[in-house]
Amino acid sequence: MSSTLSRVRAAYARVEAVDRPEIWIDLRPRAQVEAEARRIDELVASGVRLPLAGRLFAVKGNIDVAGLPTTAGCPSYAYRPDADAPVVARLRAAGAVVLGTTNLDQFATGLVGTRSPHGAVRSAHDPARISGGSSSGSAVAVALGIVDFALGTDTAGSGRVPAAFNGIVGLKPTRGLVPLTGVVPACASLDCVTVFARTLPEAEQALAHMASPPDRDLPPLPQRAPGPWRVAVPAREQLGELDEGWAKAYEAAVDQLVTAGATVREIDLGPFTEAAAMLYEGAFVAERYTAVGSFVDKALAANDPSLDATVAGIITRARDIPAHQLFADTDRLAVLRTRALAALADADALLLPTAPGHPTLAEVAADPLGSNARLGRFTNSTNLFDLAAVAVPAGEANGLPFGVMLIGPAFTDERLATIARLLQPQTQLAVVGAHLSGQPLNPQLLSLGARLDRTTTTAPVYRLHALATTPPKPGLVHVGEGGAAIETEIWRLPAEGLGRLLAALPRPMALGSVHLADGTHVPGFLCEPEALTGAEDITQYGGWRSYLDRHPTDE
Repeated sequence: MSSTLSRVRAAYARVEAVDRPEIWIDLRPRAQVEAEARRIDELVASGVRLPLAGRLFAVKGNIDVAGLPTTAGCPSYAYRPDADAPVVARLRAAGAVVLGTTNLDQFATGLVGTRSPHGAVRSAHDPARISGGSSSGSAVAVALGIVDFALGTDTAGSGRVPAAFNGIVGLKPTRGLVPLTGVVPACASLDCVTVFARTLPEAEQALAHMASPPDRDLPPLPQRAPGPWRVAVPAREQLGELDEGWAKAYEAAVDQLVTAGATVREIDLGPFTEAAAMLYEGAFVAERYTAVGSFVDKALAANDPSLDATVAGIITRARDIPAHQLFADTDRLAVLRTRALAALADADALLLPTAPGHPTLAEVAADPLGSNARLGRFTNSTNLFDLAAVAVPAGEANGLPFGVMLIGPAFTDERLATIARLLQPQTQLAVVGAHLSGQPLNPQLLSLGARLDRTTTTAPVYRLHALATTPPKPGLVHVGEGGAAIETEIWRLPAEGLGRLLAALPRPMALGSVHLADGTHVPGFLCEPEALTGAEDITQYGGWRSYLDRHPTDE
């Protein structure tokens, strides 16, 4: 059975097995999706390169998918787009297959995932708790293993809060990197299309296909001084009230960054939380009325049953905000943004809990506005300040997923992802040649978030040979008797980074278990014995760098 077709069939079986109809607004007809899958498999078999072939994705219901209605979570608002939104079209052109459109907080107004006539989307891990919104269905479709990745949007945190509550990754790119054409706006000046995935590499791959050249001139980023990653964190009291166990989980994430080699310093969180409160309490919410206010007014006059009462109330109240308040809030925001960026100063990122807690469905029903406002404490200011962010899992708190996010200046998206890898499970790697510090392939390790742990030697059971490769590199071979101790660096890197390194490893190199002088074994680079024919045995030098010191013309 062909790869894409088999995955499509497995996905529809998974939809039935999880029995979560509230995830979806519209699933595409199975026969139609299977036909598309067959075409993709035929193209791949004929030699056409489709980098996302076999990947399935879901699309938040406020983003256009040709052939399906765009509803933004309100059936009476629906229209049928003539074409896919560019973000969807680019993913499909790379071979990915759309399964359907997903439920959301109506008109992308909310962080709870319960404000929808299609039903409240429940957490993938605890059906008594909310999924987080507004990109609720997209996040849960990924968390439950139905699709590989999903598109959401993020104005106040909708591409991050659901990621945290469902134990997945949420990438919120710099505004302008991903086109918004074909997206029903919430606040057009703040909106971003985001990506959910189960791993950071999956999310990054999807985002790479969606992105465009920046729609504005790149600002000069501060020159970064050499040294370890510098991460800003707030004082504990500035985090405010957190759910039980969440402060401990956050502190564990901070400790993990320190263990991974980052340096940490305190930051004044005041400008961030003050701006966060302004998003809904100030005049900026008026832009939501600009987006869909006239429709909501007419729908209310017609007693439209598909309108969510909480969402309609937020949007209609925004109609009466005076213009002078918008100017005053804009001035206030500029002051806060200046303070926030000054507080970040030379920090590479700000680490925060993604949300202060994970409420139940009952708690949100009892206090819909208060619960929602609390959830945006750490996320609301990101787009107001024109920052980039990535939300990643960081363990558990009280048996539920706990997530953190890294926030940084616009266009530092890659930097944030690199730092986020330090929060992923770590592994060790032994290197003896071109990946050593200062050697030509060492940047490969650094790009994966690796850091040098220590320098040691192997047990005296190896021989080292100079291979005829570009760049020059040695081959380490286990021989037992007659071997010697070889200089070795031990690096720590995210486990998924080791997998990526292995996938790109050229022959004759291989990954195996390296026996160290202290008796332990760690994964490391070895060489296939058949590649040693004609290669110079350089074991006597005790290591690759010592050999290069004696043979400078060979580098």
